[in-house]
Amino acid sequence: MNLELKNKTALVTGGSKGIGRAIAIALAEEGANVIICAREAVALNEAAMDIEKIGGSVLAVPADLTKQADVDNLVSLAIKRYKTIDILVNNAGVVNRFDDFHSLEIEDWQKLFEVNLFGSVRVTKAVIPYMKKVKYGRIINISSESAEQPDAFIPHYNASKAALNNFTKSLSKAYAADGILVNTVSPAFIMTPMLENLLKGNAEKLNISYDEAIQQFLKKNRPHVEVKRPGTVEEVASAVVYLASNKASFINGVYLRVDGGSVASL
Repeated sequence: MNLELKNKTALVTGGSKGIGRAIAIALAEEGANVIICAREAVALNEAAMDIEKIGGSVLAVPADLTKQADVDNLVSLAIKRYKTIDILVNNAGVVNRFDDFHSLEIEDWQKLFEVNLFGSVRVTKAVIPYMKKVKYGRIINISSESAEQPDAFIPHYNASKAALNNFTKSLSKAYAADGILVNTVSPAFIMTPMLENLLKGNAEKLNISYDEAIQQFLKKNRPHVEVKRPGTVEEVASAVVYLASNKASFINGVYLRVDGGSVASL
């Protein structure tokens, strides 16, 4: 299928590792120019080299999305290099503490929201004028099943992703007439480096195999993942690339789960 992304320009935040890196590579494979940003320069440059190896055009910009000056510099450099931004993937996100409500301080909530919600708000606000100018744009926000089916712990993370979903819906109504479509992709139990390290640690701690650690985690923490395996970052990237394409030109304001059935409700 020709997704008609050749020579489109995509900005992927948090593009140095995991899901963001996979999204950036998948977009480059479809012929899009890619801008990636992250706070850690070494991992960012490694991701850029991976994109260049497959013949992709890439601009890597170190940026802290909690700082308006960094966001302004990121978008300015992207426009200087590629003239416009057709696709924005708001992927950057953090979990600063894996704790219950009582253990979290207000500062923990504020720091997390600064990245997970306000980082996306800052970048989107900077990019939309360029999309409006050409009457075309695709914005995909990367959320989580925790927004819709939250656990008892990390309530600050759960709430930040729920807010991001609401933000998506508002934008989808506000800018559709300008040719800008806004959607959410919601992954669950994806084999990112962080999850892999967690599962390997569990296996070592419990003196069981890695595969047994995966199945034990699934049974205890994600019983509704009906496919009984972790998802891959490439499976998330495929959904994002489709929504970024002209093949999804009548899809707007949706919440697309890539979760193997993990969310139990309709």
